[in-house]
Amino acid sequence: MSDCNHKCGSCGEQCAERTEGEPDFRVKPHPKSHIGKVIAVVSGKGGVGKSLVTSLLAVAMSRQGHHCAILDADITGPSIPRVFGLTGQVHGDDDGILPERSKGGVDIMSMNLLLPSDGDAVIWRGPIIAGAVKQFWSEVIWSNVDYMFVDMPPGTGDVPLTVFQSLPVDGIVVVTSPQELVGMIVRKAIDMAQQMNVPILGVVENYAYFQCPDNGKKYKIFGESHIDAEAQRYGLKVLAQLPIDPALAAACDKGAIEGLEQHFMDGAVAVLERL
Repeated sequence: MSDCNHKCGSCGEQCAERTEGEPDFRVKPHPKSHIGKVIAVVSGKGGVGKSLVTSLLAVAMSRQGHHCAILDADITGPSIPRVFGLTGQVHGDDDGILPERSKGGVDIMSMNLLLPSDGDAVIWRGPIIAGAVKQFWSEVIWSNVDYMFVDMPPGTGDVPLTVFQSLPVDGIVVVTSPQELVGMIVRKAIDMAQQMNVPILGVVENYAYFQCPDNGKKYKIFGESHIDAEAQRYGLKVLAQLPIDPALAAACDKGAIEGLEQHFMDGAVAVLERL
């Protein structure tokens, strides 16, 4: 405003230039933590492969020599430990909780690493779930992490809001699939990120095609892709298009995602390394 005195704390106007008086919900990490970039992996619905994309990103960046970590924010549906072949429970010391480390060196914290059995249900209300996510950030000692990937639950509810407000998120990766309905729901995730002023690094499309091993042809099992049109609409980059590949599913089921040879995430790696 032309007559602004820059004392936002005593001002009732809701202009874009406000710099004071806004609530700060950031949660401090553990004093012994050192965390570089924080990347959230999101979508507007479940079942599109956020955990798979999160895992592939962490593995790909680790192969580039970066120390990576995964904060599994899907408290009621955690799957990251299984993908990396981790069982049992995390431990700690007088200073705090120590994340579990995969064979490939990825640090992981997940609700399944706190439960007696990974089949135990977590039946909690939203505020308690959001509180657990904050504890994963503030009470876990994340040592010398270059890139932390946050595997988000679906939708735009309590946990995504908590992550965007409480963690210093440097950018998000949006996961989608070819169906037009899913594209519509993913647009809600993009809209939330824009409203929260979180940069969108790009889009990953899962289930993009099936490549027949007999003739080498690619078949669009779920119909034609809408990813290019959606990305162009929002001025976003398409980071990867993942196929329907039995080898991917088998690697996740066996906890051997780090042993899978793949180059699906090369485009995403290039974007992340420029942060």
